[in-house]
Amino acid sequence: MDELLKPVSTVRINKSDDSAGLLRELSIQNQPSHTPQAKQKQQTTSPNSPEDALEILRHEPDYDLLIFVLRFLSRYESERLGFPSIKSPNPVNARLVQVLVSNIAPNYWPLLLEDANSGKNSGLKLLLHCLSSVTGVNAILLRLGALIQEAKSEAAGKTQRPDDALNLDIYLDLLCRVLQGNRWLIEAWEVAASGQDAPARVRPAVQLTLATLGSGRIISLSAEAEEIVKTSKLSRRAENIWLADSLQYTLWLGQNIATWLLSDMALKETKFASEFFVKARSLGHSDALIGHILEQLVLKDGTDPTRLSPLLSNLPQTTQRQVIFSILKLLSAKYLDRLGRCELEENKPLISAVSGALNLILGADENGRRHLVDWLTGSSGAGIGEGVAIRRAVIAVVSQNKDDIVAVLEKSLSQFGESLYIKHSPMLQQEAHAQVLLLSAGYVHRLWPIRLTMLLRSSVWLNAISNRLAAPHQRARFLGMVVGEGLSGLVDKGDKRLNFHMEETDEGEGLWYKGLTEVSDEIGPLDPLWKPQIKTRSKGDRPKPAKKPETRPATKPPQTGFIIEELSDEEAPEIDDIVPYAKPDSDPEDSDEDPTLIRRDKPKAPVYIRDLIKYLRDTDSYDHQKLALSTAPTLIRRKANYGTEVSEHADELASLLVGLSDRFEMPDFDELRLQGMIAIVVAKPHIMGQWFAKTFFEGDYSISQRAAILVVLGLSARELAGLERSDYTANAEFPSRRLPERVEKLYLSQSPSTSQSSSTLKPLPPNALDGIASSLTSSFLAPLAASAADAATGPDILKLSTVTSQLQEAEQRQEGLKGPRITKHKSLSKPRVRSIPNTTASLIATSFFSPLIARFQAALHASRSRGILFHSHLLALYLKTLALLVHAAGPSTLSLPEMTAELWRLLLGTSVRAAAVGDLAVTRAVLFGFMALLEVNENRMRDVCQELGREVVEAEEWTAGVFQRLRGGDEGEEEEGVKMLAAGVLVRLREGIEKWRLVLVGDLIGFG
Repeated sequence: MDELLKPVSTVRINKSDDSAGLLRELSIQNQPSHTPQAKQKQQTTSPNSPEDALEILRHEPDYDLLIFVLRFLSRYESERLGFPSIKSPNPVNARLVQVLVSNIAPNYWPLLLEDANSGKNSGLKLLLHCLSSVTGVNAILLRLGALIQEAKSEAAGKTQRPDDALNLDIYLDLLCRVLQGNRWLIEAWEVAASGQDAPARVRPAVQLTLATLGSGRIISLSAEAEEIVKTSKLSRRAENIWLADSLQYTLWLGQNIATWLLSDMALKETKFASEFFVKARSLGHSDALIGHILEQLVLKDGTDPTRLSPLLSNLPQTTQRQVIFSILKLLSAKYLDRLGRCELEENKPLISAVSGALNLILGADENGRRHLVDWLTGSSGAGIGEGVAIRRAVIAVVSQNKDDIVAVLEKSLSQFGESLYIKHSPMLQQEAHAQVLLLSAGYVHRLWPIRLTMLLRSSVWLNAISNRLAAPHQRARFLGMVVGEGLSGLVDKGDKRLNFHMEETDEGEGLWYKGLTEVSDEIGPLDPLWKPQIKTRSKGDRPKPAKKPETRPATKPPQTGFIIEELSDEEAPEIDDIVPYAKPDSDPEDSDEDPTLIRRDKPKAPVYIRDLIKYLRDTDSYDHQKLALSTAPTLIRRKANYGTEVSEHADELASLLVGLSDRFEMPDFDELRLQGMIAIVVAKPHIMGQWFAKTFFEGDYSISQRAAILVVLGLSARELAGLERSDYTANAEFPSRRLPERVEKLYLSQSPSTSQSSSTLKPLPPNALDGIASSLTSSFLAPLAASAADAATGPDILKLSTVTSQLQEAEQRQEGLKGPRITKHKSLSKPRVRSIPNTTASLIATSFFSPLIARFQAALHASRSRGILFHSHLLALYLKTLALLVHAAGPSTLSLPEMTAELWRLLLGTSVRAAAVGDLAVTRAVLFGFMALLEVNENRMRDVCQELGREVVEAEEWTAGVFQRLRGGDEGEEEEGVKMLAAGVLVRLREGIEKWRLVLVGDLIGFG
């Protein structure tokens, strides 16, 4: 039995130390030993080949020998011993990597971490060097996948090994350390191309690199492993794994691509980076990837934007088009969006710098410049919702080629005058194309004036102006007039110039549109892009100078003594209004017996917008977050019309509120955050309405945050229209603008509607828009139910059966059969719709409704946004918001025909109707949209049937199909409510169709 037992270690004790006792403290050092015995051992076991190193690693060497072997594996290529590098793909290296990953890493990881800071030859750095290859990454991923499957199977059997989580933690840490750095692409290419003669043998190695790093396998395995590690009781990890975050991993890929493009390797091999870029875009963060590469190659001081040209030129045409459009959007958002209408001369250098960047990025690539022409004239709308500055920059680049700028002018003019385009395109898109048309006409007039003259003598020009003047929409006619006057002013002289003598074309916006023909931008240096950007106000946003206080003439003091006058009680001053502060007996903070609980550093409520922003950014302080959220609604409303604090920081403040998360689980967090965002929109509706609409489609936010944006837009529009009143409005008034309390009671007591205290703040329910929609639905169906009372009696007159009988009778009348005629009940009169000023209605149409409609239609063509927009809850809330905006604008708005046509066609869109199939929430939202349109257009149903004849009949057929498919009854309250709403919409539609049948005949010829 003695030969089976071997001693693990032998400790020799000097006899002279016996006085110290039998127990001694031994210190174990993990540093490499430099004793003669250790050196002799290394020499006897030193590897002479990779096979020897493999044999040593398999037999579990001690730490000193492990370091010696790792040093040999990491340097034998440099010493030219005749062996290939360990990073080269071959069978021996594959086995070496497998042993390092499976045996060495988990067993020696604590020792390697302790030795991590011992210099360049530390064990951890040597191990990472040996594994920093595609073979090493694949070996780690293979081991991670095996451990994940093992952990899942053990979790299913309720017997989980404790070392699974520890090993997963080790491999995650190892993978993160291996993949650090921005030279991975360069090293991977050098390994793939080294020692290979034929390009056919290099291609498989390149494809393996693309498949390993460009796919989502690393992200998925890392995220799954991280979840297992976090749920384990043995987990000690405090921070998240960056490989499990798809955004951080995408940015890491972008950094490696930028390093490749900046190196000399990009001049030799141009396709590799493009292929890797296409793979990286598929991870779901295309805009972030493009923005990071753009930041590294273009927007840094001293960079060379021409390095980006090889990447774009080797991309497929569809991908190249998408990338160029994304670059335009990023440049506009970063530099040009805040310029407004950019009339100021100081804005021209920045626009010229963006033009110069685009010109250098595209280089001599004709396909890229053709994509710019398509962007200006295509269905994307030349940057819908963005300022005119980006269009000026793109046209400055396109104007370098005379044929291209003429093509832009001809396509824009032909599209601008098409009747279908005028009828169906969103108004924001038509405004952008009108700006492109005017800008390109000015360039063509300066480059080739005879060409513009010939174009204005053609039938295309005459048909365009005729179709615009015959358009039913007022905004479409306005664009036709300003384009007609602007282009005619370039060619015609004297009395031949086209002049409509309209006030709206000769003032304000009309003069600005016509002035676009005189704009000329040049391609300039990139220096303005490298300077820190300062917010620039447009001409219309300049604060008005403060009025000087009126000086009253000084009065001479009386010559003789004092004048004593006796006042009656009514004329006596109200001395009681001035109440002095009572002297406090003691500080309430000192009442606590424990002095350690007394807080002297309690934050004070912010009184400036910059303090409010500072508090919102401090996400680690509960007191700051609570104070900021509770103060924001009142402070923003109070500062809205005093100074420029809100206007200068509105977008930053809105970004903080939208992206704020409830880390401390405040009970009223959602309500206060919504009220803060509503205050921003109400304070600056022209700017922030469009900002929130843009953020809803383009921001990187969750579904709940996007839903909050829609709620904010809906409630803000109703408050601006006077349909809702926030109690924060009264609290935000300055004391100097309020009457004394005693006098205020005299006036408030006379008005019962305002007798409530202004300090009573009503919280917003989580489904505020749903409550408003239900209220409007009830008011819409009430006259319908009352009319059914003429034909039925009993307690069930409001049930679905009564409305069903009414629908059957309406169908009989429509088919020509005799039946009882149903008339509206006169006893229950509809509440009168409030008529609001045209200024408010126009504001809702231009800053709220139009951006939401236009960006939705643009997002339909983007595959990235479709998945988010067509989420059931979000799509239903979006449609309800549009319907509430139309209802808030009211029947008195001049833009009602445009709003009605755009929303009606959106509700009948193929994508929306497909999403409504089998989804009661979306179906209810579509029906509510039709209900709001019918309610607002009650007095102009003839115009609706004349302008949207086909759409009215199509809506009636779709609603009838919905009514027939739904069962209703006692099977479900939700389905019964949807069927009730469908019945009401169907009755109103059929009443309109029957009444204006002759109007519909002309438009419905050939309708099937």
